Amino acid sequence: MMTANEIRDSYKKFFESKGHVIVPSAPMVIKDDPTLMFTNAGMNQWKDVILGTKDPAPRRRTDSQKCLRVSGKHNDLEEVGHDTYHHTMFEMLGNWSFGDYFKEGAIDYAWEYLVDVLHLNPADLYVTVFEGAPEEGIARDEEAARYWAKHVPADHIINGNKHDNFWEMGDTGPCGPCTEIHVDSRPDEEKALVPGRELVNKDNPQVIEIWNVVFMQFNRKADGTLEPLPMHVIDTGMGFERLVRMLQGKHSNYDTDIFQPIIKEIEALSGKTYGFTTPTGPQGGEASAQEKTDVAMRVVADHLRAVAFSIADGQLPGNAKAGYVIRRILRRAVRYAYTFLDQKEAFIYKLVNVLVQEMGEAYPELPAQRELISRVMKEEEDSFLRTLEKGIQLLNADMDTLRSQGRNQLDGVSAFRLFDTYGFPLDLTELICRENGFTVDAAGFDAEMSKQKARARNAAAVENGDWVVLREGDQEFVGYDYTEHECHILRYRKVTQKKTTFFELVLDHTPFYGEMGGQVGDQGVLVSETETIDVIDTKRENNQSIHIVRQLPQEPTADFMACVDTDKRNASAANHTATHLLDYALKQVLGDHVEQKGSFVSPDTLRFDFAHFQKVTDEELRQVERLVNRMIREDYPLDEHRDTPLEEAKEMGAVALFGEKYGDKVRVVRFGPSCEFCGGIHARSTGRIGFFKIVGESSVAAGVRRIEAMTGQTCEEALYALEDTLKYVRSMFNNAKDLQSTVCKYIEDNAAMKKEIEGFRAQAVDRTAKALVERVQTKGGVNVVKAVIPVDPASAKDIVFKVRERLPEKLVCVLGSVHDDKPMLSVMLSDDMVSEGNLNAGKMVREAARLIQGGGGGQPHYAQAGGKNADGLSAAVDKVIELAQL
Repeated sequence: MMTANEIRDSYKKFFESKGHVIVPSAPMVIKDDPTLMFTNAGMNQWKDVILGTKDPAPRRRTDSQKCLRVSGKHNDLEEVGHDTYHHTMFEMLGNWSFGDYFKEGAIDYAWEYLVDVLHLNPADLYVTVFEGAPEEGIARDEEAARYWAKHVPADHIINGNKHDNFWEMGDTGPCGPCTEIHVDSRPDEEKALVPGRELVNKDNPQVIEIWNVVFMQFNRKADGTLEPLPMHVIDTGMGFERLVRMLQGKHSNYDTDIFQPIIKEIEALSGKTYGFTTPTGPQGGEASAQEKTDVAMRVVADHLRAVAFSIADGQLPGNAKAGYVIRRILRRAVRYAYTFLDQKEAFIYKLVNVLVQEMGEAYPELPAQRELISRVMKEEEDSFLRTLEKGIQLLNADMDTLRSQGRNQLDGVSAFRLFDTYGFPLDLTELICRENGFTVDAAGFDAEMSKQKARARNAAAVENGDWVVLREGDQEFVGYDYTEHECHILRYRKVTQKKTTFFELVLDHTPFYGEMGGQVGDQGVLVSETETIDVIDTKRENNQSIHIVRQLPQEPTADFMACVDTDKRNASAANHTATHLLDYALKQVLGDHVEQKGSFVSPDTLRFDFAHFQKVTDEELRQVERLVNRMIREDYPLDEHRDTPLEEAKEMGAVALFGEKYGDKVRVVRFGPSCEFCGGIHARSTGRIGFFKIVGESSVAAGVRRIEAMTGQTCEEALYALEDTLKYVRSMFNNAKDLQSTVCKYIEDNAAMKKEIEGFRAQAVDRTAKALVERVQTKGGVNVVKAVIPVDPASAKDIVFKVRERLPEKLVCVLGSVHDDKPMLSVMLSDDMVSEGNLNAGKMVREAARLIQGGGGGQPHYAQAGGKNADGLSAAVDKVIELAQL
């Protein structure tokens, strides 16, 4: 029997023998395509080749591509673990032809590999062809049917509808009809009763699709119409997990050697046993305890792969977009492990080693990122587990209420509370409710989410007047080349925000950079022949710079000179350029997983957020600083490329900010080895930054760190301040030459003196306690110790405890003390006076403290109170004795 790794290799080698070039898998996380977050099919990385914007050579290619389907059209998440063959992360064996062979060649290769190489029984194979779509003017795929007739009988060729046999990557992009190969793996007696053709695409777990050949002929445009592609493309995708299952004679993908090593490790770590039960699906009836355990193990094994590969490809769990998808998957796995595998502590991260062992050879990024994957997963598990139990308790209480009321749906408000307070994604709440026979009001949840977003928007709500148009035309930004430029006001409007009124202006030509990409907007002035108007800020709206002024010019139609405050502009530009150098340096020091998560630059501030799994050490920070400052000293000039075609920018090695949407043309900014997509304002050369110094490193979210730094003149001023501080400290030590040694000696001497003084204080306390005991008075068989003395509160406490040591029975001790003119009352009782005499020091001290205009409390046997009136201290001491009824 072939192993999974052997099957993967055999596929690649077969197509290599047919003239295909073996290429590596593209990352599962897509960082430069606004239409997709994850690779959901093998062809994603060839999208530009298919559209004709990139060289198709080599025209024949093959690989094993890692894919992820958890959202949108291709969403298998609910089925994962509940059936035998759905997965989040899966491998797609693929072979492509770009303008080379087409339908006949692809069909012949598929048949040869499956029947002649893998020796599948031809009688078990069924194929589907596209039945056509008259509404789009697409006829049945007679060509594919004709070629299949060479290999299979007519009753094994089945028409498929648009859902099954017309492949589309998304709402837009390359698409075309496809042909699928299905395998009937049922026992012979079942095949005799029901022909396999009747079960194709009917969700039978033993009659499943393993191969899909897409004949890419069209490009779906945004308006839904189809246009022919520049060349015909073959995109073959074969489900690796399903293929291995067929060849290894298993009834479930999870029973193959793809998943079994992981499941065996889950068994070892959890103490549970995998029972190889037959999945009933997410909508099945009540499952047994063993079935629930098996589902949980399948979920954990599957989700482990999805999360680990995503992290290896640079996508950490987060609160938005792709990061939130990964967090949802991991939290789903954590919940299954918690509920059905009794794992109350971080658990899934312990499975990373066996995953690396099984798949690391085929995907070297796994062993390369092993530590990162483990650390991030553990941190995420720990974080969610802190709230999971409380959230489940709350949800169980809600479901109990629903049962008592005879209702079967959880309201949206409760579902949103679980999300907002305990981090439960909606689909997790739906899953738990479904397991218990309830549904969730998803529309109500969405309404609550919309309310929250509206509240956030309203917090910064402004009242805008209508635009007053002075001139027609569009704005031209000239700020990359000029800091002063002639201009006219095109339009303006009045704005009121938090009872403050100002005006927003749109200029026809502006050198003012509007706040964007973390860089603050420019300040400056508008100057005409008769007046000067301060521009206090510049914002970005509808791809235009909006200039904020406190007052409208007296002559809005006049000619103006727009002048940027160059000191502030240059300082911001230096800080922005420094973030680029910092990004590069962090990748060099910490690793390629570092990814910008946000930034903020102003004339005075530099803040940079980035993906990293642990605190950056002082040594690593120093390495980063040295590398950035070395690049500053190299004085790399600004190498700017405007309106660069997106593909050309990628070929230049420019780093794109993940999550940003880029048009066909972009701006590329390069400083030596640093090369990034960026639309911001930069220094003309790195030397103008002057100097770079990190002043802080901290955590802002799970897997996200923040560095705060300063540059240029800010560094200079900080250095002066530090120098002044050192001069002052040195003067305090008689201008010692070796300040460090002198300070250390001073600290040591001070600690020794403190210890000596504490010894003296302890002796004084002991002497005082002894003297008080010697003056003890006896009333009704009770030892009464009382005094008013000038000691600090700590000593007063120690004294009464020392008295109690010497007089452990029948004791009422009251000590009035004064320190820094503040009176203090301390009451100590022996245990028998509390238990037998029904006395309570806390109550007694609170009542007596009124005489010193204060209050306090404590335990039944000991209490203290402070006050303002030292003159009443003696009376307060006597009041305690009176309350003791002696």
